Amino acid sequence: MGVPFTMTTSRRARLLAPAAAALLTAALAGCGAAAGGSGDAGSAGQSPVADKLSDDPATAVRNAPDITGHAGSVQATTQLTTAAGDKKASFTGGGPYDYAKRIGRLEVQVPPGAATSGPVVEVYEPGIVFLQNSGAKVPPGKWVKLDVRQLADGNLISNGATDPATAAAALRGVQQATLVGDETVDGTPLKHYKGTLDLAKAADAAGGQAGYGLQMAAATFTVKAVPFDAWLDAQGRLHKVTELFSFAGVAGSKDAKDQVQVTSTVSLAGFGTAVSVAEPAAADVVELKDNGSPSPK
Repeated sequence: MGVPFTMTTSRRARLLAPAAAALLTAALAGCGAAAGGSGDAGSAGQSPVADKLSDDPATAVRNAPDITGHAGSVQATTQLTTAAGDKKASFTGGGPYDYAKRIGRLEVQVPPGAATSGPVVEVYEPGIVFLQNSGAKVPPGKWVKLDVRQLADGNLISNGATDPATAAAALRGVQQATLVGDETVDGTPLKHYKGTLDLAKAADAAGGQAGYGLQMAAATFTVKAVPFDAWLDAQGRLHKVTELFSFAGVAGSKDAKDQVQVTSTVSLAGFGTAVSVAEPAAADVVELKDNGSPSPK
């Protein structure tokens, strides 16, 4: 899901699998150079003690992942923009997420100049991601399976989008939050909150495989206090979240001109609407060798 690493360090090059690297390198060229302790929002079908908005802003936002999960499923749209100097690249995508099965699917539209034509399709679960049409040396119609720890940012933004489970799970690491005010979005009255979050603390709160990606991201991004805006309804469900990430486009540089800014926005709707998402058939999944060539799983 994510975006835009230039892979300027050998560490990133080792961690970023070829399937994602091909897409992201081309995209960034245009830029200049998860229930309970599982990390998904809460278990579907449960009735939490308080499916309502807390009066404390930080608590309200931290509770949002669990409360949102009680809906059972959502439809998500995502927009991700990378900016380095005066160069920008934008990705958009969307698809369903099943909180009960902890699996989602996104179809991501890539910007001109990317290493692939047509949308990148991603099926994601805690700790793993399947990619199709990612620009890697994978036959048409086939998928590559990756452990999120193979990706420098833990798949937070690696493939042009941020999955809704990860975007919500990051809010478990809220360090401070304030209530901006009341706003109506698409006809729904919402509370708008603003603050910062800590990805490492979010990873600890998520735990298990659901925390893997957040751990990787915490080590990669240069701004540790991640700014966010979140919009919650009267039940405390997350309707929209925007998170701002930064990383050095030039290894080790702290100069402003070398920083890449990534703005990720995820919007949720259709709470509780039936969805159907499944892993790709095993026969359609290939693994990549070290040189990026495919081999049957």
